[in-house]
Amino acid sequence: MSSHRPPAPMPDTLSDAFAAAVLLSSTDKPDTLPPGRLSPVSPLPYSSTKHPTPSSSSGSSGSVSRAPAPAPGLASRRSHSGEIPLPSDAPPRRGHRRTGSGPLIFTSGASACSSSATSPLTNALPAGNICPSGRIAKTSSCSAATPPPPPPPRAVRHDVLGSGTANYGHGSIVRSRSGGAAAAAAPVSEDDAMVRRAMAAADPEEVKRAGNEQYRKGCFEEALRLYDRALALCPDNAACRGNRAAALIGLRRLGEAVKECEEALRIDPSYGRAHHRLASLHIRLGHIEDALKHLSLASPQPDLLELHKLQTVEKHLGRCLDARKAGDWKSVLRESDAAIAAGADSSALLLAARAEALLRLNLLDEADLAISSASKLDFSTSCSSDTKFCGFLANAYLFYVHAQVDMATGRFDHSVSSIDQARIIDPGNSEVVTMHNKVKSVARARSLGNELFNSGKFSEACLAYGEGLKQHPVNKVLYCNRAACRFKLGQWEKSIEDCNEALKIQPNYTKALLRRAASYGKMERWAECVKDYEVLRKELPGDTEVAEAYFHAQVALKSSRGEEVSNMKFGGEVEAITGMEQFQMVTSLPGVSVVHFMTPSNQQCCKISPFVNTLCTRYPSVNFLKVDVNESSAVARAENVRTIPTFKIYKNGMRVKEMICPSQQLLEYSVRHYGI
Repeated sequence: MSSHRPPAPMPDTLSDAFAAAVLLSSTDKPDTLPPGRLSPVSPLPYSSTKHPTPSSSSGSSGSVSRAPAPAPGLASRRSHSGEIPLPSDAPPRRGHRRTGSGPLIFTSGASACSSSATSPLTNALPAGNICPSGRIAKTSSCSAATPPPPPPPRAVRHDVLGSGTANYGHGSIVRSRSGGAAAAAAPVSEDDAMVRRAMAAADPEEVKRAGNEQYRKGCFEEALRLYDRALALCPDNAACRGNRAAALIGLRRLGEAVKECEEALRIDPSYGRAHHRLASLHIRLGHIEDALKHLSLASPQPDLLELHKLQTVEKHLGRCLDARKAGDWKSVLRESDAAIAAGADSSALLLAARAEALLRLNLLDEADLAISSASKLDFSTSCSSDTKFCGFLANAYLFYVHAQVDMATGRFDHSVSSIDQARIIDPGNSEVVTMHNKVKSVARARSLGNELFNSGKFSEACLAYGEGLKQHPVNKVLYCNRAACRFKLGQWEKSIEDCNEALKIQPNYTKALLRRAASYGKMERWAECVKDYEVLRKELPGDTEVAEAYFHAQVALKSSRGEEVSNMKFGGEVEAITGMEQFQMVTSLPGVSVVHFMTPSNQQCCKISPFVNTLCTRYPSVNFLKVDVNESSAVARAENVRTIPTFKIYKNGMRVKEMICPSQQLLEYSVRHYGI
């Protein structure tokens, strides 16, 4: 249903929310001209007498169960040369022990799969740093070529441009627009040259080394390309699969990284680093049992830090599920946040649980953000179809929560689509079936209500929206639409009551504020009306209809108090002041006046004048005036204006603000602050 402004609003399912960020800039400085000339910094050509100047401005669902104590690791471990270590794979410093929660780093010595304690990392790359030594192990499907000797040190390259010379830094690329010989001679960065050579190489070891180098530099896309090339040459190499998984983790493609680690274990089931990396991934994804399984297989002695992280996530996840079962939504929110902070930072299911809790606590905007974040995660490729969460099949729970958030925010069509998907995935779940019936009923009621409203059958539409509210009594859109019906029927008090209910659910719901303000106006409750429009002016600063309604409400309020309103005006152009009498009269009027002291010959004045015209249109309830200091020197003298452009703001006859050469952001902020 299309939106409609006062005094006859139409029901709608969408709300507009705007947030204004104020950026104060100090880059605009007055220019300087010789003495005696009018400029932003020169004194005006009149008396030099100084005048004082104002200052400028585990539940029982079975989704979480404790696995038995970790079994001893596999008896033998294979060393895969050239692999990227894990969240923990950088060479340790000798004599240091690993402390804190930093990632596990594997040594690059004779036993590449054995772990060694290290000191905490300061710049650890995601999912493991590069193990600098080692080669891709020979397998039955391919053999690694003998690595070529290291290249000699490169000389510093100098490039000539025009008549001068310059030493271009590492990674710089200079391209010629003219092409031909100049283009062929354009320098190529060392990184690009290395990547090109590696991509053309037939030796998987050389390609792998290039990929490791790109990974060390954080260039995960380039590293992934190189690992793909190495795997094309040697497809059954577990170490290269592990390296590729590390690059995918760096790109936050966790689901693909899980599949890559699983492929590495298919090639070599005893590959300890792949088990460890999988354990770390499953912790991040909130898969407790899978994480414990791979952590126990990673090494004879499980990593104690990873085990502690796993146990902490498991504890908070279990509490979260128990709280949801009990309907304790504050505890659900607290425990889901704790589980995410403990390490399950990429768990779509925990984010969905968080969104459901926020929704039940009437924090709609935050709930919408949380479920949107959950939907963006790489969930489908990292979770099996039979994974359970809160008694739901995991994918069904995501759609179930999405349907609730969509319904609460007025996206009824999306809500129906989401709950249909949940019903298809988990048809036997009682919560899914109940929610499916509710969403369908609410969507039908809203659709019927809109049709009746558009046909002018406001009483029948009111009843239809009421039926929807019986099914979903915390639906802000249905309350606001029913308020519109009651407004049309002249039931101002009931309209205000429905708007109040909608605003309890979402305090910044602008449509409810608009309809309540209009109802207050009909009842001539001007103080409440003005208060609502003041909030709306801050939420919708560029809305001229709101500005005009606010202005008329102000006039009515002042008139009801016996104040003079004959000189109040709305909108118009920037008014030119030609004399002192005119200036004193307009600045003493009720409301807000903004005076721009300027001269057309000044560059800064010319630059900001179009913006002042824009503000005049944007804030029609504010009076905008301009004083040419050359033509109205008496006014400039009386106001002690010595620098231009200068802006002064008057409110109800009193000067409240002075600004010298303000930025556009500061000027608009001040206008909005005093004018709204």
